Amino acid sequence: MSEAATGSTAANGGSDPLEWQFLQCFGERTPGEEIQEADIISAVTFDHTGQHLATGDRGGRVVLFERVPTQAKAAGADQRATPASRLSSFEYRYLTEFQSHEPEFDYLKSLEIEEKINKVKWCRTSCGSRMLLSTNDKTIKLWRVGDRKITGVEKIMQARCRRVFGNAHTYHINAISISSDQETFISSDDLRVNLWHLDHTNQSFNVVDIKPPNMEDLTEVITGADFHPSHCNLFAFSSSKGSIRVADMRSSALCDKSARSYEEAQSTGSKSFFSEIISSVSDMKWSSDGRYILARDYMNLKLWDLNMESAPVVTYSLCDLYENDCIFDKFDCAISGNGQYVTTGSYNNFLKVTGRQGGPETIVEASRDPLRKRLQPQAKVSSRFGLNRGASKRLTTPAPAEQDAGNTDFSEKLLHLAWHPEANLIAAAASNSLYMFCAK
Repeated sequence: MSEAATGSTAANGGSDPLEWQFLQCFGERTPGEEIQEADIISAVTFDHTGQHLATGDRGGRVVLFERVPTQAKAAGADQRATPASRLSSFEYRYLTEFQSHEPEFDYLKSLEIEEKINKVKWCRTSCGSRMLLSTNDKTIKLWRVGDRKITGVEKIMQARCRRVFGNAHTYHINAISISSDQETFISSDDLRVNLWHLDHTNQSFNVVDIKPPNMEDLTEVITGADFHPSHCNLFAFSSSKGSIRVADMRSSALCDKSARSYEEAQSTGSKSFFSEIISSVSDMKWSSDGRYILARDYMNLKLWDLNMESAPVVTYSLCDLYENDCIFDKFDCAISGNGQYVTTGSYNNFLKVTGRQGGPETIVEASRDPLRKRLQPQAKVSSRFGLNRGASKRLTTPAPAEQDAGNTDFSEKLLHLAWHPEANLIAAAASNSLYMFCAK
């Protein structure tokens, strides 16, 4: 399952399953080691070239890694030798880290503002320095990271906060996204999406506002927003109702009324408290060509074609409903750079990778032996992944490890991940550990 039933690569047939291998790990835990809350990773993202990787954590820190030729030993906290058969042509090494946000207190609202990093996004730059945006619940910051020369001493890496974008969101910021022109970015909270210019911190424009006149009439909230990869006038935003809207800023100042809505028809059965929660979109990603959107809710991964608003091209069922607090967990999703594969995290620290037009699901565990609990290939895969134009295929076969909820460890959850934009390499955060897996 990937971009669509028809498209530039559809003629190639099904996608062959990838053989995933452990590449390296940063911050690997020892058995029984206590995890500090501040060390838990809350955001993972590559830059547009894959040359750099950034993570944010609950302690308000941003950690940067850079791509280097493969060494005899993996970099960073992982110092054990890696078998030659598992080496890729490159790996990542620790570059620098900095404190992006500090805990604050809003005295006007008597509200404590956590330092936790919600999102990190790289900016494209023509100079040698690296620029990125980071945000917690209330404040967005633009950082420049570069070498600093000190007389008589070798160069050191230093991060400087260039701009602070604040006081524009009443509710918690859940997403930031930089436009393809690299001049503007959007930020979203529960009820609004704001448009910013990277050079102006004192002014933003409200482009989406779903706040009703009476808050008692509120039926949905915004869960995320993302710019189109190549058209700076288009962006998508998702909601707690399971819908995705694509807006064109050329149409009107406020885009929520004119946006195209992608939403699956609700079943005739009665809605319950649980059904509304599990339909909320926790993450969405554009395909690299901008024609498709991958969306993750609690139970499903859905692929939408922009030319078909009535139903997703593919719906892939991930798990059964667990009636506990875990239904509030928000999992990331990602599309490979070539659009041939999609992935998302799950419980038991599992990562699920699915081919686009054929082939079995692969389960990768966040460990040094990632395939020890993988799903064996199905005898018939065409019925699971074969796509008919205009029809949605619901893939319902659960992974063996998750067929019984009793086998599920809800404390081990792989929430945050990113796919390298050019290579078959996934960076996945399991609590405070950052695992990297590669495939050929």
